[in-house]
Amino acid sequence: MSGFGRRRLYLMRHGHVDYFAPGLTDPRFVELTDLGKEQAAAAHTALADVSFDLVAHSGLPRTIATAAIVCGEENDKEPVDEPRLEELKSGWLQANSREELAARLAFCFDKADVSGARFLPDGETFAEAEARIVAGIRSIVEDHDWKTALVVAHEGVNRILLGWACGGGLKTIGAFEQDLCCINVVDIDVTPSEADGSPQVERAIIKAINLTPYDTVKEGLPRTSLEHLFGVDFGASRPSAG
Repeated sequence: MSGFGRRRLYLMRHGHVDYFAPGLTDPRFVELTDLGKEQAAAAHTALADVSFDLVAHSGLPRTIATAAIVCGEENDKEPVDEPRLEELKSGWLQANSREELAARLAFCFDKADVSGARFLPDGETFAEAEARIVAGIRSIVEDHDWKTALVVAHEGVNRILLGWACGGGLKTIGAFEQDLCCINVVDIDVTPSEADGSPQVERAIIKAINLTPYDTVKEGLPRTSLEHLFGVDFGASRPSAG
């Protein structure tokens, strides 16, 4: 393989999880549900003819498990653990019900480009998250030699990466819905830098967004992924956070 030229990135979100599972004390370590495993299996079937030169994930159980199912036993590549692709850090948030928590999360990406905007109270700023996430994907591209890669990450991470890829940055990320276990396809042109000839990202070309092999035309996905996760339906209205 050459370090330069066009590369193809399959960027996925992890499968379904239950943040209210009995005994769960830290949502970072939530596991895939049976539904999440089924979603990942559908992605495995859809990508069966794709050979990955590199596989990466955020290092959290839900992305590790999703990547393992998608790749299957036929892929013997040792996955790259890239913690800079962990989900946005939200701090501590107290809510009295699923509905209240979902209301606080709903549409939280809409004003991510406002100076100082944070992912929920006490969370990291969107600008901070963008800096670490883009650094993480640049490392995967520029520090590893591959032509086709699978990266499994999280909703907020993928939204920020799609904003980066389209050139619109944080102002655009509210529009990039990321259903559970979805697949995005991004081609990345890599050229030698003028400084030392090392690989650098020249441009990104978005080929596909939010593909869901388990429901190809979204007939069974009328709600946002957050509404689905929390079992609520806000419809077209912005909910009150109480």
